[in-house]
Amino acid sequence: MSQAVVALRAEGAQIADLTESNPTCAAIPYPDGLLASLGAAEALRYEPHPFGRPSARDAVAADQRRRGARVDPAHVALTASSSEAYSWLFKLLCNPGEGVLVPRPSYPLFEHLTALEGVRAHPYALEYHGRWAIDVDAIAAAPQDVRAVLVVSPNNPTGSYLDEEELQRLSSICRKRRWALVADEVFADYPLDAVHPLTDIAARSDVLSFTLAGLSKSVGLPQLKLGWCIVGGPTHERDAALAALELIADSYLSVGTPVQVAVPYLLDAGASIRAAIQERIRHNLATLRRAAGRYPACELLRTEGGWSAVLRVPATRNEEQLALDLLRTERILVHPGYFFDFPREAYVVMSLLPPPDLFDDAVARLLGFVNS
Repeated sequence: MSQAVVALRAEGAQIADLTESNPTCAAIPYPDGLLASLGAAEALRYEPHPFGRPSARDAVAADQRRRGARVDPAHVALTASSSEAYSWLFKLLCNPGEGVLVPRPSYPLFEHLTALEGVRAHPYALEYHGRWAIDVDAIAAAPQDVRAVLVVSPNNPTGSYLDEEELQRLSSICRKRRWALVADEVFADYPLDAVHPLTDIAARSDVLSFTLAGLSKSVGLPQLKLGWCIVGGPTHERDAALAALELIADSYLSVGTPVQVAVPYLLDAGASIRAAIQERIRHNLATLRRAAGRYPACELLRTEGGWSAVLRVPATRNEEQLALDLLRTERILVHPGYFFDFPREAYVVMSLLPPPDLFDDAVARLLGFVNS
């Protein structure tokens, strides 16, 4: 697929990229002078802290209060990214050869991150019955070597949030099996069909839990490389985890000083960026919903949150061939479902971030093509 894209672009072809998930490349408006705070004089002084500068951790904890979560800054660890946070947590929770449970379908990252740490990734299913739900029974039957269960809420690409019943059942299993619960909530600020989404899981959990998020999604600034991990759960387990995590963090000290100095301002300024992104994804989802409604053979699956939409299309050819035919014939780039490990065909996954004029035109042509 990538080779076909490179070849077409080399020929000067204009491609409608419905895989674009980088807000800085999607004509999202950003406030003037947004990055000026990175040049503050305070950033010239290097004062390393294992979990990050206190002012930056204070700002992250304060920002969680917008969603009603009470977070102690002492329970916040800054990282360079959510991927780095996963790496630290695998070191913390697992010995080499032990395992973690990961969702399927999901973004194809866990198999690489676990392999790099010598950890096994055991998939559990998300099943669609009008909404996506976790196969909790399969989780309860997981192998003995498992040390943690990972949830992505809302999931990428299914857009499904963990709900209260699922959290209670998972917590019960974690308590019984002495597992940790790791909640990736990088897209939590972008609800769509969800009415009262469950967020800030570590701050609400009664088992050892970790919530991951960062500037990449919450402020639409992936290039600044700042994430965070919030640790929660019973006091003795939480404090023991923080003490061990501090040693790991102190060994890397990976987060740059300028972004830590700037983060209080960036999180405050991020409200307008989030609003612009939310307006964009809601507009594009509404466009897609109206367009798909004209084609009974297609089904737009429920999208509770995040930046992606999943469209079930007629299985007249395999997904890879469908994606290549769309690219070559219509100059439209989408992700085939197998990229995210969907168990069956045929699904098309698209980003809701592209500019509306591009998105509206591409969606109309895509639906016409898959139904022809």
